[in-house]
Amino acid sequence: MTRRTRPLWAALALTTALALTSCSGSGSEDEEDPSADATAAQPPAATAAPVPGTPSAPSTSGPGTPSTPATPSDPGTPGTPSAPGTPGTAPQPAGSRWQPAPGLAWQWQLGGGVDQSVDVPVYDVDGFETDASVVAALHAKGRKVICYINAGSWEDFRPDSAAFTKALQGSGNGWKGEKWFDIRKLDQLKPLMAARFDMCRSKGFDAVEPDTIEAYNQNSGFPLTAEDQLRYNRMLASLAHERGLAIGLKNDLDQIPALLGDFDFAVNEECAQFDECARLSPFIQAGKAVFHVEYKLGTEKFCARTKPLGFSSMQKKLELDAWRKPC
Repeated sequence: MTRRTRPLWAALALTTALALTSCSGSGSEDEEDPSADATAAQPPAATAAPVPGTPSAPSTSGPGTPSTPATPSDPGTPGTPSAPGTPGTAPQPAGSRWQPAPGLAWQWQLGGGVDQSVDVPVYDVDGFETDASVVAALHAKGRKVICYINAGSWEDFRPDSAAFTKALQGSGNGWKGEKWFDIRKLDQLKPLMAARFDMCRSKGFDAVEPDTIEAYNQNSGFPLTAEDQLRYNRMLASLAHERGLAIGLKNDLDQIPALLGDFDFAVNEECAQFDECARLSPFIQAGKAVFHVEYKLGTEKFCARTKPLGFSSMQKKLELDAWRKPC
């Protein structure tokens, strides 16, 4: 489920290395390390089904106002809102949407039923597979909830996959059933992404984490440029802000200086493994959280480096189930 967006050869090599080491490393650590938050040992909350209903069009009572879910139809399938991202729709002021501060502890779970017992203020979970009732239950415990959405590549297993034409789909991104988007086609992708963000809002999420948003430096099958990526990522930020949602910049380290003002926090994978963590410091300096994970490195290998930087760091398994080991 994770989406490390570094060059494809590096991603495949890392996946192979992790597969070879997982049996001897992660398993024993889960059972024997008392400092780990071994949530995988606890029975997860019994829900991960998509919420019934197609989200309604953006509320006319004000940007970012949650709308009432429409009459149920296809579970978990985002509807196409009328005129999503219409010019003239004013983004919600930054002060009225959630702004995660540096150092907030978090849980990132994309696999299995969401374990709601983890005592942290921020959860990041799959937008399609997490029911609105789970979001509401987490809110009742004082949690903020981030909606994970793949915004940069097509996934054949999503309920709205048929809405993405073949012309939008490029090369495989190294994950089964997934292909890079042609992010130059903003006119086609904007309403589709708006529908997904509407789904996040209708379920009550506080923010979105759009994944695979650095296709320009990948083997996407399209002649994408850095400017193409900046335009696309800023479009995503605008769609989120129009709906009152915070938005995180996922990886894309080269474009942090240009996109810092557009994004409310960062989500990073393996900056310690690749000696890149200092490049995320502008987010911290701007008072914005950096939610960070490592897969291969143990906490003793990176916490001493990332805690002084103000990061919200933890070790996770590659499958991003409930298990976590925070700094």
